[in-house]
Amino acid sequence: MGVFQRQPQVSKAPQIFQDFALLKQKATKSVFECFDELAEGCLVVDQDVRVVMISERYAANLGVDPADVLGKEIETFLPHSLMRQVVVTGKPILLEIFETGGHSLVVTRMPLKGEDGAVVGAMAFALYSDLEPLKPLVERFSQLQAELAHAQRRLAEARRSKYTFSSFIGNSPNAMEAKRLARRAALLPAPVLLRGETGTGKELLAHAIHAGGARAEHPFVSVNVAAIPETLLEAEFFGVAPGAYTGAERRPRPGKLELADGGTLFLDEIGDMPLSLQSKLLRVLQDQEFEPLGSNRVLRVNIRVIAATSSDLESMVRNGSFRRDLFYRLNVLCIPLPPLRARRSDLDMLCEHLLEKIGRRNGTMVRELAPEALERLRGHSWPGNVRELENVLEQVMLNSEAHTLEAADFAGLAVAMDDPGPAPAPATFAGAVEEAKSRALEAALAACGGNRAQAARRLGIGRTTLYRRLDWIRPKT
Repeated sequence: MGVFQRQPQVSKAPQIFQDFALLKQKATKSVFECFDELAEGCLVVDQDVRVVMISERYAANLGVDPADVLGKEIETFLPHSLMRQVVVTGKPILLEIFETGGHSLVVTRMPLKGEDGAVVGAMAFALYSDLEPLKPLVERFSQLQAELAHAQRRLAEARRSKYTFSSFIGNSPNAMEAKRLARRAALLPAPVLLRGETGTGKELLAHAIHAGGARAEHPFVSVNVAAIPETLLEAEFFGVAPGAYTGAERRPRPGKLELADGGTLFLDEIGDMPLSLQSKLLRVLQDQEFEPLGSNRVLRVNIRVIAATSSDLESMVRNGSFRRDLFYRLNVLCIPLPPLRARRSDLDMLCEHLLEKIGRRNGTMVRELAPEALERLRGHSWPGNVRELENVLEQVMLNSEAHTLEAADFAGLAVAMDDPGPAPAPATFAGAVEEAKSRALEAALAACGGNRAQAARRLGIGRTTLYRRLDWIRPKT
């Protein structure tokens, strides 16, 4: 059997592919002729935007005589032409709908460059004189534009304040004083520090301050410091430059500071902010500028900061876990929010408001409270404050079909019937906060059978925050 061997084939490239300059010249001529044949006409101008060539079809579409426009600047017969912009910038303008002579043209404009790369002119091709073939594309583009506009409106609505001063229910002296201070703060540009136990309405009042001030039409951006892992806080606040770290997006991601520009940045649970971030926040408060993560570009912002805390910041300053200079910078307009047990006279109004709110949210009928049920609620210490009250009312409403909620419906509520009332006020505000914090933590743990994860959820704080605060009130021996 013979053995067949494949002989190597030597390909000989045509001469035209070996002369790249000639190939480029022929390709340019071919493409130009192809465009001129398929398009609705073409036009060429020099570096002074004078017409050096115009096809008969393009001239007919424009309603001019080619002989009359050659050598003239294009604006003499097309006042709104963008050809000069193409010559000056050296950048093309692709697929623009150009209205002329009562009909529409889809025009592409491209710069012409010499061998040294300098712009020597520009050309324009009218690709379509009838927009019917482009109708599906235009409709899809219009739909995407409408969806984008709708999403932008929804996002803008989400970043507007949700509450006003009327949303802070209560006419007790403590509640009225808190609202008075908040209304005054709304008229001033200084930072605000809202202090009070969890569930007392700090975020609600922050919304109201923003809505009542000069920045009401600008964004209200809220950040719960305790709810964001420490490793992500810097990116969340300052944003991320493209490729700042492995896995980062190729597009820049704005942070909360940039999103809040012109408006208000609300920092909830500011006491949980790590020291490394506190110094950077201080710079923002002092200079109104920052650098995104992984960027050397300094961004300037115009924001008003409202901070809130249930922590004893004075003690944290003393033990070094909170910067003294940042505390002084935030503690300009301080508004203490009273706990619910210190304004029990507001329970009637609060319960009525919350029952209506829960009914709307769940699509159920609005309930009423029997006098005995209201007395039972007044006897509770409410360590979770208004948030706990809302939770209790919703649980009872969902477990009862009666129109009027009776005292028996709240049998599971721990009530100190012999409670003589609020304990005497400590000598300082810091002492009051520390005492209230301890009671709230102990009550939550008792209600959850010692389960710390459930207690943290009940109080609306992170488990790490709960453990740290337990260490303060239960020091290890």
